[in-house]
Amino acid sequence: MPESSARQRYLITSALPYANGDIHLGYLVEAVMTDIFARFQRMKGHEVAYVCASDAHGTPIELKAVELGIAPEEIAGSFQKAHVRDLKGFQISLDMFHTTHSEETRRHLNAIYQAARDKGLIYKKEVEGFYSPEDKRFLPDRWIRGTCPKCKSPDQYGDSCEVCNSTYRPTDLIDARSAISGGSLEVRKSSHIFYKLSATQPFLQEWVRERRMPESTLQFVNEWLAAGLRDWDISRDAPYFGFPIPDEKDKYFYVWVDAPVGYIGATEKYCRESGRSSDDFWKDPACKVVHVIGKDIVYFHCLFWPSMLKTAGYNTPHRVQVHGFLTVNGQKMSKSRGTFINASTFLKHLDPEYLRYFYASKTRPEPDDLDLNIGSWEDPEDPGSLDASKSELVERVNSEFVNNQANFASRVIQFLNKRLESRLGALPAEAQAIGQRIREYFKPAIEKAYAGFDSAQAMRLINELALEANKYFQDQEPWKVIRQDPERARAICTVGANYVKVLTAFIKPVAPNYCARVEKSLAVDSLSWQDIRFDLAQRTIGQFETLIPRVDPDSVKAMVLESRHEAAAPQAASKELHPPLREEISIDDFLKIDLRVAQVLKAQSVEGADKLLKLTIDVGESDPRTIFAGIKKHYRPEQLEGRRIIVVANLKPRKMRFGLSQGMLLAADDGEDVLLLGVDAEPSPGSTVG
Repeated sequence: MPESSARQRYLITSALPYANGDIHLGYLVEAVMTDIFARFQRMKGHEVAYVCASDAHGTPIELKAVELGIAPEEIAGSFQKAHVRDLKGFQISLDMFHTTHSEETRRHLNAIYQAARDKGLIYKKEVEGFYSPEDKRFLPDRWIRGTCPKCKSPDQYGDSCEVCNSTYRPTDLIDARSAISGGSLEVRKSSHIFYKLSATQPFLQEWVRERRMPESTLQFVNEWLAAGLRDWDISRDAPYFGFPIPDEKDKYFYVWVDAPVGYIGATEKYCRESGRSSDDFWKDPACKVVHVIGKDIVYFHCLFWPSMLKTAGYNTPHRVQVHGFLTVNGQKMSKSRGTFINASTFLKHLDPEYLRYFYASKTRPEPDDLDLNIGSWEDPEDPGSLDASKSELVERVNSEFVNNQANFASRVIQFLNKRLESRLGALPAEAQAIGQRIREYFKPAIEKAYAGFDSAQAMRLINELALEANKYFQDQEPWKVIRQDPERARAICTVGANYVKVLTAFIKPVAPNYCARVEKSLAVDSLSWQDIRFDLAQRTIGQFETLIPRVDPDSVKAMVLESRHEAAAPQAASKELHPPLREEISIDDFLKIDLRVAQVLKAQSVEGADKLLKLTIDVGESDPRTIFAGIKKHYRPEQLEGRRIIVVANLKPRKMRFGLSQGMLLAADDGEDVLLLGVDAEPSPGSTVG
């Protein structure tokens, strides 16, 4: 993103965390990424409003409220407060964190809807959907379960199969049922309200041509445009927690219609409290609107959202910066292993700037997934056997941030305090060349990296400069020079202090608390981007205080163990609803199922299938069997080979496009993890279970 020397106005947002769960380390990838960009722009002297909100509407919150017997506003409000607490704990410098369930959001939503209606972009159409008589509601795809119409796998979602990866309409499911009550469903018609997204395709093609997103994201969006855009169903039937659609009975705006309008609602609240007008950010073309989002919500932010904004005369996004997902040790975050870590748990054990620096060192402009390596387990089944001493988190933060940067600042400041009366002298002759290199090479390169959401490149350059600073100080040996020439030693330390100042300003968007401590020790005012120069001389600095300690691997291990304990505790159970119990069966029904112990002889990925592993198993027969299991996201093949599992041995084999599957393994699904069920000791393959 090109930078301008003139003062620029920015409206910057992070995607909205859903108000039915706590902030976790996955969301913090985005929050930290956005905060670094916002802090950098403030340091440059630009005007910045960084806003966000809790996403408060939708079926999950409404159903949870029904289950608990409280108002959905109470659930959303409680989590909104928790979100604010955790984001502040990680130094996220939001100017406003609001909620989408607000009068500000409702007012702007209605204005956008009215504008679309006035321009003929709204129409009604009858659609078929599943209605649950028992739950007295139409069900969204997420709350429908049934047998896949393609591969016949049972207990699949209403829109996609996790076994064969097929997508389909909910009405195509076999034996569809409610995931809330377990009851049967009826196909009913209902009048829904549609937005003519297709009519705005010419504008969207023009908007996309301005390359407002990462290159790989742009390719996806262009593919969607090339296929032709379909009109968008923006309504949901009552009961529903959301905003009612004006002039309609028992119709509510779909959550993805009002959620991004929450950006405007949060801006209005910020402006009202600071004596501004939200039009300065959303109606003035001079303002640059920058959204930072995950790659799973690109369609909404790069097609629906700019179309809605353009229709209603609001500013469209100047940039939609997209990031990848967080994995921990190369896998999806897992509650059972303690790697699904909440922000509040991290803060109990570790300095938030460790994570801020680590994320910054790994974040690039393209939406590649980011892996947080926290160590290795001696026994994969025992979370307590974690060895965090060799984790990338520990090694990277300690070697780059603490040793290379913070320790250099500590050496210089303490030497000045203890040996040179805390007094800087004149800058020596060599300072001019050093300052020129910083001004002509490091400063523009680091500025370009921050402006382009390439904080990994910024950290690389900052560490390159820190290595130069350490080498200068080590080569000059002021601790020896001071014996014969104290003023030369003072001059060396004056260069060192200027290195410290420049390095501190460079890393300030990433580690603001650390930098505040350095600023205090140097006795300088809050550093801006204009302060990145060699100009400290002939002055007294402050007294040293501890800047940041090394990461303790035992603290990482304690964090993981507490996360696992939280997941196992009854009060920490998932706030998402689990599928209901199925109808009762008799003992005769149960005895029809032949459960056997099986040993996994071989496990391998299936080419062309994102979720499947092919298992060759021994069930005590003369020949091995093959099972295709949708567990690829939860287990690596090498974790399974030699393991004993439980399988349904008398399930009718089913032909899949990858081969014949001769059984089904047993696993527990808590909504986050899939955990294979095994047996104690090592019974022989073919042993009965029951």
